[in-house]
Amino acid sequence: MIDWAPVVVGVVLFVLLSPGLLLELPGTHGCVDFCSLRTTGKSISVHTLVFFTLFAVITLGFKPRIYTGA
Repeated sequence: MIDWAPVVVGVVLFVLLSPGLLLELPGTHGCVDFCSLRTTGKSISVHTLVFFTLFAVITLGFKPRIYTGA
């Protein structure tokens, strides 16, 4: 049996934390821009750090399990 939880968590976080999709932190025009669909080097770095922090906390702290197969 294969544990699919880290894959699902990673994909969901990647989509939600894409810079400019829902929010851009730090924003181009202020601290936070919502739905701007723009990216900067700073926002990519911040979103990368937030992604890896949340991914580690969710997968190591909560230990979700999604098993498929026999």
